[in-house]
Amino acid sequence: MPELPEVEAARSAVAEHCIGKKIVKSIIADDSKVINGVSRSDFEAALLNKTIVAVHRKGKNMWLQLDSPPFPSFQFGMAGAVYIKGVAITKYKRSAVNDADEWPSKYSKFFIELNDGLEISFTDKRRFATVRLLDNPASVPPISALGPDALLEPMTEGEFIKSLSKKKIAIKPLLLDQSFISGIGNWVADEVLYQARIHPSQNASSLSKEEGAILLKSIKEVLEKAVEVGADSSQYPSNWIFHSREKKPGKAFVDGKKIDFITVRGRTSAYVPELQKLTGVQATEAPAKPPTAKRKPQGMNESQDANKSKRSRGGGKKATAESKSRESIDSDGSDDDVHENIDKKPTKAGTKKPQKQTKRKAK
Repeated sequence: MPELPEVEAARSAVAEHCIGKKIVKSIIADDSKVINGVSRSDFEAALLNKTIVAVHRKGKNMWLQLDSPPFPSFQFGMAGAVYIKGVAITKYKRSAVNDADEWPSKYSKFFIELNDGLEISFTDKRRFATVRLLDNPASVPPISALGPDALLEPMTEGEFIKSLSKKKIAIKPLLLDQSFISGIGNWVADEVLYQARIHPSQNASSLSKEEGAILLKSIKEVLEKAVEVGADSSQYPSNWIFHSREKKPGKAFVDGKKIDFITVRGRTSAYVPELQKLTGVQATEAPAKPPTAKRKPQGMNESQDANKSKRSRGGGKKATAESKSRESIDSDGSDDDVHENIDKKPTKAGTKKPQKQTKRKAK
């Protein structure tokens, strides 16, 4: 799932190759589930002959600043991705397009061609991303409701420790709360807690000043390293829990130490019991039980599974709508949704029509 490092890599790639260039062609998907609040024709017309002057990001949201408003913004959701055709070398792996690849993809929601021939596409196979056209994306939800960006607007040590002292909830869901700090998702939260040697269920207000300072330092170091390598996970340090957190229980280890999985406020969390121990009053309480159900496929978490079950009982449409409207302040936003819906219409007349597909569970 795209988290801050992945979205920052997309922003950096677009900024490097597109700033100063004019949009000469645009194709917006006929998909009201992803394209929010504007018709396809109005969106396309609003982009033509505009020049890209900057590319911004806050949390897991990105937007293009053009030479005049309105501006397109992208909320990446579960599977949103940016592709740039014609870019031979880039650290952002999702920007590479091979000659044999379908282009634009049938999952493309936003496509533009620039005056030098460069082509860019924002795709979303699972349709939980949101693409908007706004006069000032930063001034309205979801971006205006976000907490400080974990990379660009880090809290001071004093501010962070003071904020933790007021939060009587487990530290893992607090880190996922986008209104508290924006950009941290499930894998980053697991990583920073492991590096800080803090149990994901530890009450935030019970953390000592030293633990708070170490956690803040871990957030900075993990994000900076992930961004430095362009979100290329193969270049993440070998001692990161990231490399083993998707393995099956009993077979996951980091530095020779066993990784366990527990559910904390609806989210499956990977941690190392030998190093991440509950402290204080919580140390004497009953330990959190690990998930009893079979491990979910990669990319799925316990909260997602709960949403899926809820929808199967008849609460689906309402739950999905509420999830999308509250993405900026929920624990990890629309990343909690897992249903995979395939587009039924091509993005533009004349493009390759996708073959009929059936719904299937995410793997």
